[in-house]
Amino acid sequence: MKNVAVIGAGTMGNGIAHSFAQNGFKVHLIDVNRDNLKKGIQTIASNLDRMVAKEKITEQQKQDTLNNITPFTSIKEGIDYATLVVEAATENLDLKLKIFKELDEFCSSSAILATNTSSISITQIAAATSKPERVIGMHFMNPVPIMKLVEIIRGYNTSDVVTKTIMELSKTLGKDPVEVNDYPGFVANRILMPMLNESVETLYNGVAGVLEIDTVMKLGMAHPMGPLQLADFIGLDVCLSILNVMYDGFKNPKYAPCPLLVNMVRAGKLGVKSGEGFYDYSESRKAEKVAQQFLK
Repeated sequence: MKNVAVIGAGTMGNGIAHSFAQNGFKVHLIDVNRDNLKKGIQTIASNLDRMVAKEKITEQQKQDTLNNITPFTSIKEGIDYATLVVEAATENLDLKLKIFKELDEFCSSSAILATNTSSISITQIAAATSKPERVIGMHFMNPVPIMKLVEIIRGYNTSDVVTKTIMELSKTLGKDPVEVNDYPGFVANRILMPMLNESVETLYNGVAGVLEIDTVMKLGMAHPMGPLQLADFIGLDVCLSILNVMYDGFKNPKYAPCPLLVNMVRAGKLGVKSGEGFYDYSESRKAEKVAQQFLK
């Protein structure tokens, strides 16, 4: 289990590739978009540079990690000899089903197929393959190289052997795996997303402003960041997608996304990734912050 393919070079994908490569795995990082692939490798290199600067790893360990990663733009070529494939593409059911049909066609029959989905049914994804017992969820947390938790989600048909293998494998990455069953949102997002959604509702209803809501939760509940800031960090489009999955899955109105969240996503205000969400992350805002610090 030393040959791993990771599909998707975005935030989660490059973080997963980083974690495996740093722990001695040979990783094929796959993304059909060459620019995304290049950016993903650059992100890994930058994160490793920070670790070297903080003396958490040596320069040689950084080079060894980068040497363990090989980029591919073709799924068929990239999954050759992989004993584990971790899909970390966009949180879109149709896309994931398409990818898993390809994996089923081109992967070794003994390979374990994992998905990093944060809410979509593992059972439904596994149904796109001929061996659903070898499909499992590995829900890493962002930022992957730092966060310890991995939700290990077994689908309806996931075998005990595959579950045990992935639990043990996660530990070799320095992670703390937690086994959960396959229901919308699993554990992390089933609890987190309604809280974030309620925070948006609180803002929408005029109870308090963005900063006030986040301050209450940081100072009163000891959260490291406020819920609205966290939503920006996750991506408001991702939050909306997860809430919709849970709403569709449970048909319970408590999971219905707040209209403000829906409108912000429609307007392209997605949080950090777009430069604006509940907070402003634009270059002009950064310049303003620098000026304020200088004036102090």
